[in-house]
Amino acid sequence: MEKLYTKETLRAMIQPVTDAVYVLNGKWKLAILICLTFENMRFRQLTNEIPQITDRMLSKELKELETNLLIRRTVSPAAPKRFEYSITDHGKSLHNVVIELHKWGLKHREEISQR
Repeated sequence: MEKLYTKETLRAMIQPVTDAVYVLNGKWKLAILICLTFENMRFRQLTNEIPQITDRMLSKELKELETNLLIRRTVSPAAPKRFEYSITDHGKSLHNVVIELHKWGLKHREEISQR
């Protein structure tokens, strides 16, 4: 069987993949990104779309996504202050990854359910 990759190529692949998994790590980050792909949302709207998430966890995940430039938080100047979250262009660059994960997830469920 012909080798597709050298050891150096494989090693070079590990760090970027590790970085990506680190940024997207967490049960809720992808769900948040998927929600914000369709529309900008306020905190409470996100909790309504992802009912299993706690306020504390949503707050944590939003901060981490913002730190990694995947989402943006905008504060309205009017009182009371309202915070709205939107996906950034950098976050939108994950679209194809999310589509492929969706396809894989469907196939995986089918594979597991056949056992």
